[in-house]
Amino acid sequence: MRESAIPLSALRERIALEEQGRCTAMRLPVASGHAGLDGFMEGGLGRGALHEIFAKKRNDAGSAAIFATVWAIRTVIQQPEDAQALLWLRSAEAERQSGRIYAPGFVEYGGDPETLLLACARNDIALLRAAADAVRCTGLGAVIIECRGNIPLLDLTASRKLALAVRDSGVTAFLLRIDAQPGPSAAHTRWAVRPAPSVPLAANAPGPPVFEAELLRQRAGPAGKIWQMEWDRDRRQFREAGQEKALSGIVVPVPADGQMADRASERARLTG
Repeated sequence: MRESAIPLSALRERIALEEQGRCTAMRLPVASGHAGLDGFMEGGLGRGALHEIFAKKRNDAGSAAIFATVWAIRTVIQQPEDAQALLWLRSAEAERQSGRIYAPGFVEYGGDPETLLLACARNDIALLRAAADAVRCTGLGAVIIECRGNIPLLDLTASRKLALAVRDSGVTAFLLRIDAQPGPSAAHTRWAVRPAPSVPLAANAPGPPVFEAELLRQRAGPAGKIWQMEWDRDRRQFREAGQEKALSGIVVPVPADGQMADRASERARLTG
């Protein structure tokens, strides 16, 4: 019995060390790619934490939803391979008001449709119950919980339960608050988001989406900072607004025999 107990003890110790290493990796901040934000927040957004994202106005709901989406995309790609699924929870009322989530749009922002899971709860009670179960699932990299209006059940106690659950599981949760007023919450950060003008590309083509993101609150950290954040779809990260270069100048090769100059002279003669 003693001989078999020794290797079993060693195996347990090895498993514990591997789990500890995995947990340490999962606790590293989610770097946004935006130098100003990452520097201000000591590396990025807290992983394994609860974050609130508010639309400043009802018309800002689309920008807030996209902001939560790209943050979730950014989070899951920095997760271990066995925890790269993204779950989006919403109520039937939210789906009635906003419509179904548009999968091609999710792909356009850099998301992988094979990692996206959608769930619709019949009411707010079922939504919060599903959220409490989902954030405990270590197979998920991130969870978006879309809430419409002021939900009395989503009080300080309910948010504290969610915050404790994500702390233990390592899952990062985003509370998407549409048409709601901030109240007492145990969320690690609280954001207010609205759209900002994008920088047009060459020929006045639409540029990448830009958000004005205000950090309203950060537990045990500074807040009150506003960033203009542009989403880089190809690199799947944020950056300073306006960094996207216009379509790099295309240089047309000039024929060595001077045909281009001859054609220009002829055109000038005919139109002169």
